[in-house]
Amino acid sequence: MPGTGPQPMADLLTVNNLKKYFPVKGGLLQRTVAQVQAVDGVSFTMKPGETLGLVGESGCGKSTTGRSILRLIPPSSGTVHFEGRDVLAARGSELKQLRREMQIIFQDPYASLDPRVTVGDSVAEGLKIHGIGTAVEQRDQVRQVMERVGLHPEQARRYPHEFSGGQRQRIGIARALVLQPKLIVCDEPVSALDVSIQSQVLNLLNKLQGEFGLTYLFIAHNLSVVEHISDRVGVMYLGKLVELSDRIELFRNPLHPYTAALMSAIPVPNPRAKRHRIILQGDVPSPINPPAACRFHPRCWLAKEICKEVEPPFEEKVAGHWAACHFSDQVSREPTASTKQ
Repeated sequence: MPGTGPQPMADLLTVNNLKKYFPVKGGLLQRTVAQVQAVDGVSFTMKPGETLGLVGESGCGKSTTGRSILRLIPPSSGTVHFEGRDVLAARGSELKQLRREMQIIFQDPYASLDPRVTVGDSVAEGLKIHGIGTAVEQRDQVRQVMERVGLHPEQARRYPHEFSGGQRQRIGIARALVLQPKLIVCDEPVSALDVSIQSQVLNLLNKLQGEFGLTYLFIAHNLSVVEHISDRVGVMYLGKLVELSDRIELFRNPLHPYTAALMSAIPVPNPRAKRHRIILQGDVPSPINPPAACRFHPRCWLAKEICKEVEPPFEEKVAGHWAACHFSDQVSREPTASTKQ
């Protein structure tokens, strides 16, 4: 009978043509003289329970994308839908409910906690704002979530300066988790930590995702970290999404030259291994005045006249693999990073 088979899973998050421009003021009257095009037309979807990694060089717009989705930064234009609800149009109680279901883990575990407040009160703050439970129930929930992230409940009475960087990041995870959200934006949550602590936090995030059915937008600049934790990976360059694919497919077969260059820089733990290292020429252009057409063409070894005149569409090159490049079929197929099966 038609319609009795498994139905496709609906998208949890849909981002369409998201833009965020920051005005540059100048002159005696401080008028807007230019725009920093931090995010310029980013579109993607996310399924419940998946992890989408978002990578790129510093300043490419990764964190601004994540914060714009949560409305921590008001976007300039575009649409964001969470379970069919319009995030950017939400007001009042509807917006408050959305904020409960969409949380963030900040990059800096030192700056994200108030030094004057105990960590227990920091974790419980969301419960108080949303009026969840009595004071006793809130304390119980704080203790439970601190145990889930690997901290002792007795530590709730301590202050942030009494914890190490890894412990502070666990507190940040607990603060996001206590409201039982569906989506968590992980804004480079391990980049400020030692390598040994990074693996512990990544394993913790994987464990919590399985226990709570979480969906992660994982922002990072370390491709090795993204390869370890992500189901799909999106690559950003100068405010635009240039490639998006399943993790294994992306690492096996990059279809954008920028992605290939990033992968060639991943360290390999074998000093005898011979690799094709791609060295990009020049610096990243200014987002105030980005290059016309393809923004990567001044640094691209495949660039031709069409790259300077026509912006390549972000289109599906093969099933589930999207890229914005006129010459994606000419990107080197030589493996540049180990693929985790």
